[in-house]
Amino acid sequence: METDLDQKLRDYIKTMPSLPTSVSKVLEICNNPHTSPADLNHVISLDPVLVGRVLKLINSAYYGLGHPVTNLARAIIMLGINTVKNLALTTAVMGRLSSKSKSPGLDMEGFWRHSLGVGVSAKLLAKKRGIDGKLTEEYFTAGLLHDLGKIPINAVLSKKYMLTVSSADIERISLFKAEENTLGLNHCAAGAMINTAWKLNGAVADVIVYHHDYSNFSGNCRDVLYSVIVANWFVSLAEIGFSGDRHAEKPGHEVWKPLVFPWKFSMKLRKL
Repeated sequence: METDLDQKLRDYIKTMPSLPTSVSKVLEICNNPHTSPADLNHVISLDPVLVGRVLKLINSAYYGLGHPVTNLARAIIMLGINTVKNLALTTAVMGRLSSKSKSPGLDMEGFWRHSLGVGVSAKLLAKKRGIDGKLTEEYFTAGLLHDLGKIPINAVLSKKYMLTVSSADIERISLFKAEENTLGLNHCAAGAMINTAWKLNGAVADVIVYHHDYSNFSGNCRDVLYSVIVANWFVSLAEIGFSGDRHAEKPGHEVWKPLVFPWKFSMKLRKL
């Protein structure tokens, strides 16, 4: 049964800056299994900012191309549809939601610093494990957006959320548990509401919902999910930014086991 808090969160999510039309169209096209680079080229070419981001990425030192790529269609083919989709989503969210305004609950500047740290760490962990470079952008995007559900809770219940964060710190428990104890709802559930409103799916949506509930996950994006879970724990431990979670739980054995790291690197991580 939907609670009054659920409805308040849904109402707030409706007021959140919506994704630009071009980005919404990109997500819609990419969710179609019959999509071609030509379909994507048609939509992206109408958004100069997105065109610039795509060309900047393909010509970055990361790809190490000998000659600059100036043709959008060629850039899309070289990057892959999934990478372009995640680039569009990241650009939109960072541009519209990364406010530095203060709040009685979470400080949003610290929140985004943490989120960015998780995105970068997840991508680096994927590279360390030899994941194809064309796929690592999804690890970054999923890590960047994993805590998206905290935004509506922080806005709707800012003072109560501040007490929830304090409670987690005093009781030395994860913020996820403190949310359930104090609010009866957690940021993963709020994130699921955003997934529905923005029509997000795939690895990014799965990470938003299951990064604290991985034992109940049965989807296909387990590698991205587990990588973000490890990255989130590491960034919280290193106190990069602040997500309200000073006592994040160490990932269980079932998370570590499928992630095949170089042995010495794995031992260093596990000893943290």
